[in-house]
Amino acid sequence: MANELPKRSEVKVEDTWKLSDMFESDTAWEEELNQIKKKSEDLVCMEGKVGESASSLLKVMDLSAELDERISLAFNYAERLYDEDTGNNAHQAMVAKIMSLYADLGSKTAFVDPEVLAIDEKKLEGFYKEEPKLELYRRFIDEILRVKAHRLSTEMEKLVALTMEMSQTPSETFSLFSNADMTFPEIKDEEGQTVRLSHGRFVPMLESADRRVREDAFKQYYSEYKKYLNTYASLYNGQVKQQIFYAKARNYESTLVASVDANNVSPVVYHNLVDTVNKNLDKLHRYVKLRKKYLGVDELHMYDIYTPMISDVAKKYTFDEAKAIVLKALEPLGAEYVAKVKEGFENRWIDVYENQGKRSGAYSAGAYGTHPYVLMNFNGSLDNVFTLIHEMGHAMHSYYSNENQPYIYSQYKIFVAEVASTCNEILLLEYLLKNTTDEKERLYLLNHYLDMFKGTLFRQTQFAEFEMKTNQMVEDGEGLNADNLNHLYHEINEKYYGPDMISDDEIAYEWARIPHFYYNFYVYQYATSFSAAVAIAHDILREGEPVVKRYKEFLSGGCSDAPVALLRKVGVDLESAEPIQAALDVMAEVLDEMEK
Repeated sequence: MANELPKRSEVKVEDTWKLSDMFESDTAWEEELNQIKKKSEDLVCMEGKVGESASSLLKVMDLSAELDERISLAFNYAERLYDEDTGNNAHQAMVAKIMSLYADLGSKTAFVDPEVLAIDEKKLEGFYKEEPKLELYRRFIDEILRVKAHRLSTEMEKLVALTMEMSQTPSETFSLFSNADMTFPEIKDEEGQTVRLSHGRFVPMLESADRRVREDAFKQYYSEYKKYLNTYASLYNGQVKQQIFYAKARNYESTLVASVDANNVSPVVYHNLVDTVNKNLDKLHRYVKLRKKYLGVDELHMYDIYTPMISDVAKKYTFDEAKAIVLKALEPLGAEYVAKVKEGFENRWIDVYENQGKRSGAYSAGAYGTHPYVLMNFNGSLDNVFTLIHEMGHAMHSYYSNENQPYIYSQYKIFVAEVASTCNEILLLEYLLKNTTDEKERLYLLNHYLDMFKGTLFRQTQFAEFEMKTNQMVEDGEGLNADNLNHLYHEINEKYYGPDMISDDEIAYEWARIPHFYYNFYVYQYATSFSAAVAIAHDILREGEPVVKRYKEFLSGGCSDAPVALLRKVGVDLESAEPIQAALDVMAEVLDEMEK
């Protein structure tokens, strides 16, 4: 059938990422795994000797960093292969092998942190004076000491490390089941042609100007999830339970506290976001009312939420056109930044189009010592142009951190992971608004601006609230099942979208398709980062080079400082409600313009 997705082998090489920049072949990857195993024995021999002397501590730190860097690269190679075709059995086996090695290595080296924690503070200071090379690891060691109350004995750390591999089962099974095993029904597109629904085609169908297509796609897509709700509920229940296990094992009061503490962030930030957004739901309700008016419908349904309000201005872009727009939009960040993005475009950092078995969505990933990799499922929509500039923001954040930090400080905390990507999106939007003279196109772009607030600040906080409440339910002794998950999700959806939106029965199943619920309280950071990005992007456009310089320092910071502290260097304090409220105030201004 002509509209079936191509097989991986049928995709043009130039539209795929170049994984040989990590390893020349699978054979080379296998050899590296053998070398990692051998090298790990050098570290295992140091058990019981970490705090003996400054030289012993330095040797352990050097070996730990080297092993972590090498296994990270090997893991990334296997994961990228897996994601380009999740149904490939050989690649599934490679991921299983690297996960097994990770677990084995974690178990064997679990003695390191407890032995570091056992070193007397004065003795440790003496080590720094005796061995100047240890200064490189001072902050790294300080981070170990920061969570001292949540570290376990060596034997217990080994036991916890052994659970890592099986703890991935809910997430891995969700991915396999959703991406490789589920088959979606066929529907008729705008031209009456039969096409098969897929993850990559679902949202483009909801963006259709043809309401019949939107409704069919929405109902048929979720009809497939309805068949497997008990399976998905069981998987998600298992995910929450493994999070609770680790939180309890490490003496945290809740999964939420354990999760945010990993990034050295206060739970106040999480609750502050949910509370502030709930106080501003009137803005989302105004958006819904405006959408209903622009679409000219008696009832607004959840399948009407993605289609542009100004439908006849919607454009399609080739990937070459998308790249050219991105490069122009990023010019405020300077020639150096733009040149590096262009290098990524020209040297196959990106896997561009959807194929059978390919992981849905988009992301940026990579490892130290190689360039970043970006997964796309590009379909030509304006949203996909924004996705491209978003993921290149992640890639450039990784590039600058990797270039300017040693490996141990190169990986920026997840708390700030969405700032650079969203800042890029705001720059793109402002570029497009500045360069249009057509009133209808301006309305279309303002619509897109509102959709960013809806999709990032509100939708991700909606997810965050659902995740927080489901974890609380299990912590309070209530099991998760399809019925109570459907009820809770539908209830939150009704609250967020308000009286002018029909919260269709099918939307109650949406929780089952969200991969981020397996990322352990990840989604709230989209919303906090969005708020920070709005501030940074507007400062860049107003003040230029001085802000760009500070911004690049932030991008280059990795985890060399606490994430909140790194952001303060660019003038944003996410421990207050101010950035969130300021972003919501910008939304109100855009609403005012569109309503007029």
